[in-house]
Amino acid sequence: MKVFEKRFRVEALTDTIEMDGPEVQHMRVLRLKAGDEIHLFDGTGWEARARIEDLDAFTVTMIVLERFQNDLELPQPVTLALALLKGDKLADVVRACTELGVSRFQLIKTQYADVPDLGDNKLVRLRRIAEEASKQSRRAVVPEVLAPISLKQLPSVPLGFVAHPGTQDTVLSKLSWDGQVWFATGPEGGFSASEVELLKQKNFTPVTLGKRILRAETAPVALLGAVVSTGV
Repeated sequence: MKVFEKRFRVEALTDTIEMDGPEVQHMRVLRLKAGDEIHLFDGTGWEARARIEDLDAFTVTMIVLERFQNDLELPQPVTLALALLKGDKLADVVRACTELGVSRFQLIKTQYADVPDLGDNKLVRLRRIAEEASKQSRRAVVPEVLAPISLKQLPSVPLGFVAHPGTQDTVLSKLSWDGQVWFATGPEGGFSASEVELLKQKNFTPVTLGKRILRAETAPVALLGAVVSTGV
């Protein structure tokens, strides 16, 4: 018997799991076989040690031996309201911020964005990138990537922060982990003054990311990096 640290995503951690699809092909590439033990996660925070009972060309049957919760998550769920960005910038942000602990991405349409909307195929790709980044960083939560909405459709939040140049407050001076936390970052052209005011009305506090002006794809990573650097 071999014990593999490679992690595989399943829909649910039931006692017996039967699965087909790309993960089975990956197991075959790794030359796994009946009797080998592997590591599973369900994308909601639970993980398991499991044993392969049967593996053929298309399906695998596994027995769960032990379930446990992952302890790598932030104290509360974090949602990033992320403006649409051009090129591969959006994918880069989703990948990096998944590694930093974001549990949900809400894509938003903004006034100064170079990209007005996002096609279904690109949304599917972003969701795949989030899952791959979750595996790579050994998280047990796969972040949701939600289809774009307008800033007006964004809900009022219990605690939110928006990256905005010229502000004096820092996220660490205002952050508490009493409930869910939201962050918002703008497009290449930034948020307009009216958009910042709208976010304030929705309980987002403007915070600084330092004296320098950061690129749109750097700002969300810097914002999340400031939080996880505290060791939470």
